[in-house]
Amino acid sequence: MAGIHARPVVVTPEAAPAPPVKRARGARMAVLVGPEQGAPNFVTRRFLLAPGARIPSHRHPAIEHEQVMVRGEMTLGLDEAVRTVRAGDAMFIPAGCAHWYENRGAVEAEFLCVIPNVPGYGTEWLEDPPEGAYLG
Repeated sequence: MAGIHARPVVVTPEAAPAPPVKRARGARMAVLVGPEQGAPNFVTRRFLLAPGARIPSHRHPAIEHEQVMVRGEMTLGLDEAVRTVRAGDAMFIPAGCAHWYENRGAVEAEFLCVIPNVPGYGTEWLEDPPEGAYLG
């Protein structure tokens, strides 16, 4: 079984750097648990979206996402559907599903995103970066 010799770890959110998300405006992402912490199969990421933040529409042909809203609320596009998600809501984004995120509120939104740890994490961008995006 993969990871049988991995050691347990606890990571506080403040201990994980959260640099800006490339091609997004007002969004930051931290890897909380992943290969650097000894996790062989999955990566848990923390996203922070400032008021006015936007991650443009994109999809991952071979990667699914499981996400949980931790704090605040945001607008989430899933293919043709648009949903408002709030703290406590859980989302499943299958591989190939177009998705985007926008914080239209006045307070920071936070969500966790778990993805499989696989080589070649492919992203197909479906729209240009929004005005004011971090282009790194």
